[in-house]
Amino acid sequence: MNSGSERRRRVVLAITGASGAPIAVRLLQVMRLDPNVEVHLTISQSGAAVLHQEMGLQLNLRTPDLNALLNCVAEWSQVPAPEMSPCPDGGDDRLRYHQHDDFMTPIASGSFLTDAMVVCPCSGSTLSGIARSAASNLVQRAAEVHLKEQRKLVLVPRETPMSVLQIENMHRLATAGAVMLPAMPGWYHDVQRIEDLVDFVVARILDQIGLDNGLIQRWKDG
Repeated sequence: MNSGSERRRRVVLAITGASGAPIAVRLLQVMRLDPNVEVHLTISQSGAAVLHQEMGLQLNLRTPDLNALLNCVAEWSQVPAPEMSPCPDGGDDRLRYHQHDDFMTPIASGSFLTDAMVVCPCSGSTLSGIARSAASNLVQRAAEVHLKEQRKLVLVPRETPMSVLQIENMHRLATAGAVMLPAMPGWYHDVQRIEDLVDFVVARILDQIGLDNGLIQRWKDG
């Protein structure tokens, strides 16, 4: 969506209360490593609870420790967090945090130009709120903005099995222009460890929002 300018690509990342926190953290880390990407982060209360349960990370959503988030790895991980520049308290020009209940923040408005938004993981209640255009928090409002402005919106549900109502919500959102990208890893990329499955999903998300990555071995001819 760059209009001839040289500004960084601006991506909104929302973390909500579905299982899959390792995918969200890895996605944030990879985008942080790209100097040409500006991330606008928001986390729901349920999203913070899942980060605590699955990653052992306890965040104060009013004043979150962004470096703790950027350097977080799951207990089962054999790979350390990537080395990256530290983030000052409150964020910097490449990582900005927005409180989940702040409707006056820039990402709540369509006049604030963004290139894409990812909700990862995307809970069933978040899916429902976006599908019904009934925003009860900033995550849902920002997603509605991306739909109405016809910008790329990638939703990453993980729950299984899915009810008919959830499937109907996904169909409705796909019809409205959202990309439905369930956290379903492939197995054809020489999987050696759990991190490879996480990277598969992260790579597919990055593909959808137009960010180059070499996280996985891709399918080749022959």
